[in-house]
Amino acid sequence: MSANPNFIYIPPMSPYLDIIYRDRDMVVLNKASGILSVPGRLPEHQDCLQHRVQRILPSASIVHRLDMATSGLIVMALNKSTHVSISRQFEQRQIKKCYIARVLGLVELDEGSIDLPLICDWPNRPKQKVDFENGKQSLTHYKVLSRQDSSDEAASSLVELTPITGRSHQLRVHMLSLGHPILGDKLYAPATALTMRNRLQLHALTLSLLHPSSGKTLSFHAPCIFN
Repeated sequence: MSANPNFIYIPPMSPYLDIIYRDRDMVVLNKASGILSVPGRLPEHQDCLQHRVQRILPSASIVHRLDMATSGLIVMALNKSTHVSISRQFEQRQIKKCYIARVLGLVELDEGSIDLPLICDWPNRPKQKVDFENGKQSLTHYKVLSRQDSSDEAASSLVELTPITGRSHQLRVHMLSLGHPILGDKLYAPATALTMRNRLQLHALTLSLLHPSSGKTLSFHAPCIFN
């Protein structure tokens, strides 16, 4: 959740829930930055997206997660068969996800790939790190959407990130490895990148999957203007 022992969890209340699609099998939401996907261990960390959805859809279950600070698209199953179907699609990498992020500095190449194995940095958990001997294979494609170099603050780039694997903190650590940490990242960003924005500038922009009942491809898009 946070490596900061002084962290106080204050999840956003507006919007309380942002449901962008719902049928008898699944619900797709636009998660706000600052709320947990699932409850934490402490009593004060029980308010989360899962519990909020279950208040109106009791059968809803989490299939995948977004980090607390990350916003954007997340899908939940409303029955067991849907949970199994969507979980299998994630395992077989059939689900396509795309993120946008604002990172520190001017990314040199217009597009590229980051193929670096990741593992939990146990002494500093929940942080992850690159480990060529014991890490799990992790692949991210990136594309620069725009570059901003103004006199009033440090230069930054807006990038589109497509994770092929789904490791914990993959996008954050991969961009850091390029020398372009995501702005507002309280776990990985140096002071310059951390103070440039008041939230993690990472958003799950698009998500495509096969509907568990019809087999049709469903594609969702949740725009984001970083603040």
